[in-house]
Amino acid sequence: MSETLLGTDLFRLDDLLSDEQKLVRRTVRRMVEEEFLPVVQRHYREGTFPAEMAPRLGELGLLGMNLHGYGCPGTDNMTYGLAMQELERGDSGLRSFCSVQGALAMYPIWAFGTEEQKKRFLPEMAKGRLIGCFGLTEPDHGSDPGSMKTRARRDGSDWILSGTKLWITNGSIADVAVVWAKTGDDAKSIQGFLVERGMPGFEARPIRGKLSLRASDTAELSLQEVRVPERNRLPGVTGLRGPLMCLNQARYGIAWGATGAHVACFEAARDYALSRIQFGKPIASYQLTQLKLADIYTELVKAQLVNFRLGQLKDLDQASFVHISFAKRNNVRAALQAARTAREILGANGISDEYPVFRHMANLESVYTYEGTHDVHTLILGKELTGISAFH
Repeated sequence: MSETLLGTDLFRLDDLLSDEQKLVRRTVRRMVEEEFLPVVQRHYREGTFPAEMAPRLGELGLLGMNLHGYGCPGTDNMTYGLAMQELERGDSGLRSFCSVQGALAMYPIWAFGTEEQKKRFLPEMAKGRLIGCFGLTEPDHGSDPGSMKTRARRDGSDWILSGTKLWITNGSIADVAVVWAKTGDDAKSIQGFLVERGMPGFEARPIRGKLSLRASDTAELSLQEVRVPERNRLPGVTGLRGPLMCLNQARYGIAWGATGAHVACFEAARDYALSRIQFGKPIASYQLTQLKLADIYTELVKAQLVNFRLGQLKDLDQASFVHISFAKRNNVRAALQAARTAREILGANGISDEYPVFRHMANLESVYTYEGTHDVHTLILGKELTGISAFH
């Protein structure tokens, strides 16, 4: 079998990677294949996250890996992206865990926290000994977080938090939740608070019955008059700017991660098409199958090119939220369509969890929606193109 047939790097982007970047990718890929893939089927069936992976991910330096100091590895963003790609090549739930831990829980502490908060939380979170989650979305407020109902009111030297957060990744296993709440009447008053497990009135309830992201922990957070000390307030930002900066960090990793799922679906479909014999020859020899594989592959290559340039811009500190919205929107849509087409190629076997395709397809339905829905990213691009905001 030729090298061309084996690979997915048509434009030889590997030639532009450093030896260290390739080593990180190779290390993560090996961990996913040897330690995660053998157990993901069981966890997906049972609807559980393999929590034992947390310290292993910390050991490999994958938690908060592009943050500097406080026990964080401080890698470049290209390396971070390559790692997220390999994690989601395993499962969206595994990459989501790392994205939430690093980009949504550790990043706000790193960017907006006090020195005391950084020293207390970040080193243990980088090791996977402390798990974090991000409490922004509410039952009635997803794409419009500025209308959140969660409130924080001052009571002496403490804050009293009340409200509900929903669809919170890592929620029921988290030791600390970064909860965003209004301290006044409008979105400009939004502040972040570090709510710790065990604080009276704070409860995390696992969400049951999910048909997507089943190997991921997802919860509802209930805050009933939770007393949070002032030392647990993030003082470095107010308003929506804080949570949106966190989401921008996460969306970058999602753009890379979706491409990992895309790779997994392409490889599964191509391998199946080469081995499946119908009417006396492999189905890969039929024009319709080749068309489907060519379409999956074309969109994969385009997504890889987008990610690579985005990684370069982010390392130059020149990547805007528009660049990241474009990449998240394009790459997740492409990966979801690839999964659907790969399912067609596998036929009836495509719905079996003996193969990874349907699992990725179901997961990508959630990825298509979270961290900014596809429509929200469409409107972000629309404003950039027309100068007119569809939100106001």
